[in-house]
Amino acid sequence: MNILTVGLVQQRCVDDRQKNIARSVEAIREAATRGAWLVVLQELHCSQYFCQTEATACFDLAEPIPGPATTEFGALARELGIVLVTSLFEKRAPGLYHNTAVVLERDGSIAGRYRKMHIPDDPGYYEKFYFTPGDLGFQPIATSVGRLGVLVCWDQWYPEAARLMAMAGADLLIYPTAIGYDLNDPLEEQIRQREAWITIQRSHAIANGIPVVSVNRVGFEPDPSGVGAGAQFWGHSLVAGCQGELLALADNDQEQVLVIDLDRERSEQVRRLWPYFRDRRIDAYGDLTRRYCD
Repeated sequence: MNILTVGLVQQRCVDDRQKNIARSVEAIREAATRGAWLVVLQELHCSQYFCQTEATACFDLAEPIPGPATTEFGALARELGIVLVTSLFEKRAPGLYHNTAVVLERDGSIAGRYRKMHIPDDPGYYEKFYFTPGDLGFQPIATSVGRLGVLVCWDQWYPEAARLMAMAGADLLIYPTAIGYDLNDPLEEQIRQREAWITIQRSHAIANGIPVVSVNRVGFEPDPSGVGAGAQFWGHSLVAGCQGELLALADNDQEQVLVIDLDRERSEQVRRLWPYFRDRRIDAYGDLTRRYCD
């Protein structure tokens, strides 16, 4: 059977770049030791989630691509012989920044990058202040382990993004993520949000007949401004199979390395049974390019 072994690194982040990178490196090594050929890190894993507040000093966290992080993680990918999905704060030019996922090939080279397309602006998630919307489109990144449909966090709520990646030939969808609870919300609302998050990703797997890999951070991070209550990231990194079945689900409060085998032939089998691509009425979908049908 044609198997791809995937590692997911769910971790806490502290206010120390080198400690965060050291934790990631240790976990990546563990995943590789356990047989992973593809390892995925969470969103913006080099730092705490700085978008809880708007502060121009946070732009100092950004770096060029190629840059220090791609050099360090590229060397690790080459040493371990793995494909590695990272998530970085990209400085493209003075005053121009992106939330960018970078895929590193087994030889340490940059296989490709994806710039986050959907940018939220909500209490505790002030990303529009920091990130320019992506301009690279929804194009899978070709690697030695397959065509990776890499998207980022807020993108995971949009079926259009998942569909376009699948239509362009992605073998699986990958979502580096940083999402958590507003501690001011009641417990019932927190649970509804978490379950909605899990459900939407399982639905992308079902609708497109490909696996979904989502890696979220975990732990509490205070609001640096002191205005908000801080973010309690809910973990629950997951892998969903081609029919939405949960193949792996991490804890909600622990750092964890998940390693899971994916059957590369399963998509072909499932799409023969559920031929959504065959039956799509592409002649009737023109209004999808409109903001709203009024």
